[in-house]
Amino acid sequence: MRPRRGSRAFSVTLARYPLRASHPNRKSAALLGLAFDGDDGHTRLTRGTSFVLFGGSQDTHALMQETAVKINERLDQGGRRLEDVPIRELRAICREVTQSIREGQ
Repeated sequence: MRPRRGSRAFSVTLARYPLRASHPNRKSAALLGLAFDGDDGHTRLTRGTSFVLFGGSQDTHALMQETAVKINERLDQGGRRLEDVPIRELRAICREVTQSIREGQ
């Protein structure tokens, strides 16, 4: 299928970025960040140990990176892994991190 006139077409080869768990019987989790405000022609993709970020303008992608890194730092401080944190606690951590980033700007 060809892209419509005026649309931007891009693809990411997922074979280059395997997302399989290294231990199939073990729980796994990842944060997924998607942004759609990138209009400069760049395709941005960042992978970390427990996150994948795709798209966005340079500023938006940088903000997603900062957020994901700080969430992981907060989990590391408590000696926890993303897959072991209850969803309510993860939401609280996300709120705290995003609030601290806003206050720092």
